[in-house]
Amino acid sequence: MANGGPVCGPISTFSRVRILHALFEGGSAQDDTARTRAELTIGELCEATGLHPNTVREHLQRLIEGGYVIQASEHRTTRGRPRTLYSAVTGAADASSPIARTKAKAAAVRGDLLRRVLPASASALGRAATYQLDALIEHLEESGFEPVVDDEQLTVDLSPCPHAAGRAEDRPMLCSVHLGLMQGVLTEAGGPLAAEAVRTSALPADCTIQLRVTEMTAA
Repeated sequence: MANGGPVCGPISTFSRVRILHALFEGGSAQDDTARTRAELTIGELCEATGLHPNTVREHLQRLIEGGYVIQASEHRTTRGRPRTLYSAVTGAADASSPIARTKAKAAAVRGDLLRRVLPASASALGRAATYQLDALIEHLEESGFEPVVDDEQLTVDLSPCPHAAGRAEDRPMLCSVHLGLMQGVLTEAGGPLAAEAVRTSALPADCTIQLRVTEMTAA
């Protein structure tokens, strides 16, 4: 957990971070909540990360089982065996994961049960946003964080960050990947909230996620 315990989930090792970074950065930003889907082969991921093929395959399998990566067979117009392509789950129509959708629905069910017991824990942001937060909180807890949500400021405090003891030069990539993962979780759950930025400070252990209500929903 965040108080000195093990880091787990999709960013539990920097090798996974590098794989996810390659998949996220392989696509170009289309709008505030989605990217074009980057589909890379094992060989392309090895070239991008410097990792051995067996290592890449092992991490990809774990990421697929967690609902963070999807695989598909290449569509070929010529003869030959189609390659297996891998892409990051962003929640968009062409990059959605049945596992991620199931996890989001299960988080909403558990959230509803909690709110029946503790009505004061209900969010004032509306039903769809509340279910997004349910999914996001479970994702963050799975990743070793102890999130504290502020509905009014639209922030999620992750301090102390369990990655604070890591190398400072690795933090930008790690934060970028985790922001992409959080946005994918929010998009997969469906609703008005988007993950806007990771706000850091001079203290490595301080980490806050800034959320926002999308313009389309606000309009």
